[in-house]
Amino acid sequence: MLTLDPKELPVPKLHSYLLGAIGPRPIAFASTIDENGVNNLSPFSFFNVFSAAPPILIFSPARNGRTNTTKDTYNNVKHIPEVVINIVNMDILHQMSLSSSPFGTEVDEFVKSGLTPIASDTIKPMRVLEAPVQFECKVLEVRELGDQGGAGNLVICEVTKIHIHEEILAEDGTIDQKKINLVARMGGNWYCHANEASMFEITKPITTIGIGFDQIPADIRISSVLSGNDLAQLAGVTELPNETDVNEYKLLELSDLFLTLEDEPEKLELALHQRAKELITENDIEGAWMTLLSFND
Repeated sequence: MLTLDPKELPVPKLHSYLLGAIGPRPIAFASTIDENGVNNLSPFSFFNVFSAAPPILIFSPARNGRTNTTKDTYNNVKHIPEVVINIVNMDILHQMSLSSSPFGTEVDEFVKSGLTPIASDTIKPMRVLEAPVQFECKVLEVRELGDQGGAGNLVICEVTKIHIHEEILAEDGTIDQKKINLVARMGGNWYCHANEASMFEITKPITTIGIGFDQIPADIRISSVLSGNDLAQLAGVTELPNETDVNEYKLLELSDLFLTLEDEPEKLELALHQRAKELITENDIEGAWMTLLSFND
């Protein structure tokens, strides 16, 4: 394993490790306005949501690692503490990327990127019409993390108005994760497309308490077949199947396997673990447990 001390790394190398490992990162497509009324539009992947009550978003326009200069976005919010954080999806990906070019302060990136400015309701900066969601925000605080190249500047924002294109909503009024078609930032020149092929659901254990790894029988926990992810799914159940159900399952579903390998217990155990892994892949956790517990039952 490569072990590094951040203090011993040049900033570009450290930056590369940080961004290569921490991702995908959501993109804050921030629109601001300067004291002369010039629009600015720029993307930042040091971004996330941090509170719902109050609704707080934070993004960081970092100081340039080579020149130690600050971004127009940072300069603008210091003078006019307002920003629209527009959400980036696949439909505006390349226009967003184009806007990140190092244009001069006097340049309006809405014009350069071909995106449509639309007036906000509560603040001065313009919204991006094409963005699927637009958050109007008041800037509560700008916290500078340093004065050297690469230092971040946390722009802490409170959402004052939300605009959502109705075509990305599900029937229940929530944002449909398949329709919003989000993109996210990775390391280097890489992005991530959060489409249906790359997304999956995991039921969060909010109201249930799983048995945990420590309650998994040792012979299963040290399996050469089951991965940590497999074991975690097994450990998420609230209780183990009872002996009667296991015996019935063994008779109905596993009898051929037991008959074939009845004189080869090591091969039988391996085969049962392989069968259980397949069932876990199919999200049949109960069947996987009964398969595993059938050995030496």
